[in-house]
Amino acid sequence: MADKLDFLIKTLCEERGESVPAICGCEKHRLFRALVNVRMPDPASAEFLRVQDEYLQEELRRKGITDIAALSPVAPDIYLWQGDITTLKCDGIVNAANSRLLGCFCPNHGCIDNAIHTFAGVQLRRECAEIMRAQGKEEGTGQAKITKAYNLPCKYVLHTVGPIVYGQLTKKHESELADCYRSCLALADKNGLKSIAFCCISTGEFHFPNERAAEIAIQTVKEYKRQTLSEIKIIFNVFKDYDYDVYARLLKA
Repeated sequence: MADKLDFLIKTLCEERGESVPAICGCEKHRLFRALVNVRMPDPASAEFLRVQDEYLQEELRRKGITDIAALSPVAPDIYLWQGDITTLKCDGIVNAANSRLLGCFCPNHGCIDNAIHTFAGVQLRRECAEIMRAQGKEEGTGQAKITKAYNLPCKYVLHTVGPIVYGQLTKKHESELADCYRSCLALADKNGLKSIAFCCISTGEFHFPNERAAEIAIQTVKEYKRQTLSEIKIIFNVFKDYDYDVYARLLKA
């Protein structure tokens, strides 16, 4: 692992015309992640991709994978799971993206967009850039795009741009958030996915109130399944204890 990490850091630093800083082993992964976070969606050599993929897959095995098959539903076709979405094995996971759809460029930022792009590998940002070049404009709020998942244990990543709440929550914010869930579900069904994991879209960095966001998520998913008769399995993925308690209470009700 150490040799792989040294190679990846050296290559990324050379791309930037920088020398490798003298750091201890415990800081090397943070440096690798930071360098990946700021890397533009440029081509990478076959050797870099091979070593990166081996390193990320070893990291994933170290963290542990959770398979949807090991989970128990809390309602028909609906699951609640607390954990790191990048370790979840299902057909698709949802990324709370920004309108550029290129991932988070802030080194070692704690957002889900950063984590997904980091552990999928640099291929994900490049595929997203190709989608955006073809589209010719920023991604609209409430829309969704699908990509491969590369080194993640899921098969696909669905990227959706949620509303950003500044000040008072409005009906437009609520409608746009519901659009995110509907867009992802429709896209998942169109591509034959049998399961999809939703993060808490627009909460956190986008300031959507957590409980109202959960209410909209659950209501929209249930309405979609009822109206379309879709058999897709839904995982509501949460990371914080507070969000788990909110979803558990609302789903039980």
